[in-house]
Amino acid sequence: MLGHDRCVLPRPVVCALLALAVLALAACGGPAPLDGTVRVEQGELRGLLDGDVLRFGDVPYAAPTPRWVPPRPPEPWTGVRDATGPGSRCPQTAAAPGVPHATAASTDEDCLTLDVTVPAGTTTDARLPVLVWLHGGGFSAGAGADYDPRRLARAGLVVVTVNYRLGPLGFLALPELSGSGAFGIQDQQAALVWVARNAAAFGGHPELVTLAGESAGADGVCAQLASPAAGGLFARAVMQSGGCGAANVVDVIGPGTGPVGDTWKALPVAEDMGETTADALGCDDGDDRLACLRALPVERLVGAPGYWSPAVGTPTLPRRPSDVLAQAPPVPVLAGTVRDEGILFTNAFLPTLDPSTFRTLLARAAGDRAREAGRAYAPGDRSPSRAWADVVTDRAYACPALTTYDRLAGRGPVFVYEFADTRAPSPFAAPAPDLADGVVHGAEVPYLFDLRPGPPLTAAQQGTATDLVAAWARFARTGDPGWPTWGDGGPVRTITAGAAADVPAAEFAAAHHCGLWADQT
Repeated sequence: MLGHDRCVLPRPVVCALLALAVLALAACGGPAPLDGTVRVEQGELRGLLDGDVLRFGDVPYAAPTPRWVPPRPPEPWTGVRDATGPGSRCPQTAAAPGVPHATAASTDEDCLTLDVTVPAGTTTDARLPVLVWLHGGGFSAGAGADYDPRRLARAGLVVVTVNYRLGPLGFLALPELSGSGAFGIQDQQAALVWVARNAAAFGGHPELVTLAGESAGADGVCAQLASPAAGGLFARAVMQSGGCGAANVVDVIGPGTGPVGDTWKALPVAEDMGETTADALGCDDGDDRLACLRALPVERLVGAPGYWSPAVGTPTLPRRPSDVLAQAPPVPVLAGTVRDEGILFTNAFLPTLDPSTFRTLLARAAGDRAREAGRAYAPGDRSPSRAWADVVTDRAYACPALTTYDRLAGRGPVFVYEFADTRAPSPFAAPAPDLADGVVHGAEVPYLFDLRPGPPLTAAQQGTATDLVAAWARFARTGDPGWPTWGDGGPVRTITAGAAADVPAAEFAAAHHCGLWADQT
């Protein structure tokens, strides 16, 4: 219908013209931005536009996998798969009441999924750096969806958060079980393979993948550095408060625990632990032991006691990571600790030490250097538990980290930090009053991710968070966070409220009494 000053066309014609206009713009200006639907190898995914980011959740990187079987390639689907929500957590028990960053229980074994977050407006040819995040939780708890990576995505990254099998479902070892003690590590590798094959669909660069993690997630990063099967699957590595140290962390927390507390368990130790667990669950030694375990309700398995962690002496991890760092892939590494790591663990296991027990534990830890250790860690006006937290920090984290940095520096550039913002909230526990004066394990995580749920940050802390996000994003993009590299004498980038300083390695080592523990790192 014609008018004097306008032309009104039928609606179908208008829609067709608009579609042609979009195609013309794409032809002139390059690929159009992702519109919420992407095609990966297995099929189409429909994601969710969430403000300034686009999210794709519950994406399977492996097929539903029976218990204690290596992950299998993901299965294709028909139609468009709904990817607007996170996948199921891998089986785990709920966090204790009162934990600020609470984690929920799960019994869903179909959990080998990942979530992808990209900046809104990303095009398929953007070739953005990809950051793959392995969550912490002691290899027994947590999920990728607990970490909202919006800030890192806004900084120009495609961020992938991964679920992997936990506890005995991820790390059970038995003499008759192929792949013993390594299923969770194999899951992480399967996720990396999926990312390499599908990152481009989200505008990511498949050859510019940074593997990052905190606590047990950092241990997972180290496992991949040491695993022959992970070669070439990532170009950079970030290890936060964990990694490749030789210390037996559980035995450091409570001396006398023995090898079952080691993060990197020798295969015979892991198999003994598996056999003890099978017996306790009523699956006695015999040809049908594994069948018995596979038939148990998942609730009985996730409640099995013990520190479940990777076994060493397997095809996945032939040797302890600390023994093979000199042969690790020559990738740039960003690694660090927080100033008072041990507070979280002392608060959980030894919150009410009396002076006599403190002296006994310190003597057991220091051996023939007990007198020197007694002077270095004298409680003074602190509680014995607070003094013990410093011992745990130094023996399990700060001092072994120095050894790791030195060994990795022979392979490629290493950038080191200590997070020391004393005003940082504690995201994973509420320490007792006498333990609440330090920078707790995990304190830097809310500066990079919005935890679900998580502590709010003040305006000043938001400024520090902006700096950290920029450094992590720059590292993922260039292999350099903008700091001096680790070398003779350090330095350690010390991050405090609104400021940062480069501290010589010798000064860091003295502050953490590393001379006392040199033969244990």
